[in-house]
Amino acid sequence: MQLAADDKGQTVASRRTFGSVRKLPSGKWQASYLDPISRERVPGETTFATKTDANRWLSSAELALQRGDILDRTGRSITLAEYSATWLDGKTALRPKTRELYEYLLRLHIVPALGQANLTSITPGAIRSWHNDLRSGRIGETTAAKVYRLLRQVLEAAVEDRLIPNNPCRIKGAGTERSKERVIPTIEEVYKTADAIDGHYRAMVLLSAFVGLRRGECFGLTANHLDLGGTPPTVRIDQALIPTDAGPYILQAPKTEAGIRTVAISERLVAELETHLADYASGDPDAFLFPAEPEGDRRGFRASWVSARRESGIDCTFHDLRHFAGTLNAVAGATLKESMKRMGHASPDAALRYQHAIESRDRVIADEINRLMGEAE
Repeated sequence: MQLAADDKGQTVASRRTFGSVRKLPSGKWQASYLDPISRERVPGETTFATKTDANRWLSSAELALQRGDILDRTGRSITLAEYSATWLDGKTALRPKTRELYEYLLRLHIVPALGQANLTSITPGAIRSWHNDLRSGRIGETTAAKVYRLLRQVLEAAVEDRLIPNNPCRIKGAGTERSKERVIPTIEEVYKTADAIDGHYRAMVLLSAFVGLRRGECFGLTANHLDLGGTPPTVRIDQALIPTDAGPYILQAPKTEAGIRTVAISERLVAELETHLADYASGDPDAFLFPAEPEGDRRGFRASWVSARRESGIDCTFHDLRHFAGTLNAVAGATLKESMKRMGHASPDAALRYQHAIESRDRVIADEINRLMGEAE
């Protein structure tokens, strides 16, 4: 029973509809209620001296439930391994490569150390200890940052599901990748590598270096994506052929709308593509221009790239060619918006990395001014 006021302001007794209270043999009072999700009985954190105090606690608990402030008690029994598996199953929009990466990081670096712990028992201290062990192993800084970000993402979802009160991942900067500064190849090194690679992939190297295409975007190109007679001539990027760990390549759209783009290309690159179409294209406008896998007795791209790097002596990855393209845009005077469009960047952060190229151009300009001054003297 609890007290309430009628419409005349008189105090009357009414039956409590939420929870219950009972008097213990000790004379203290205990309050409890049924969790609406787990259907477990939830007792008060302590006993109460009076029945009024017990009812007051029930009223505050009822209000907290209505506001969504009380946790789902299933978090006391579900393990991180169980929850992370359920969380990953629910991420239906993940790209296949991203899903494979998450599965790999969970399997190797998260579940073995923390997987059997209940969600509510994972403390900030446990996270720090796990992270210290992670960093003291053979794992690289970039991978360690990816692992930490994934765990933080899983536990943030547990917070949203009201399984834990807050996220125990609180290590500042642990999820930030600090990749080493890339050594951007020179234009002479780009051509040296293009000269050294199998002829089937020469135009692919030049497309990445001078247009900024990713490897998967190159593999996704067909003759229908080229407009070599246009004013200006262009290449259209709207799909990518991506390898998976589980099996063959898959064809998919770019990650963002910004990745779908039409980019103007130079006349010299037009000549390279016309040569490629004449020498290597099948004649089917829907066929891929660059074979991703070995065919017959011919090597695939991976083996051809390794061989070209060895022969040319140029130590760079294929993705470094894309960085070269971004730098070239800055040197050519492209604005931030223009560079973002050509490279398919959804945010200005990546495009800003290439603006440092203007600093090196400043020295070239100063040297040219010095030469002109010398001629005048």
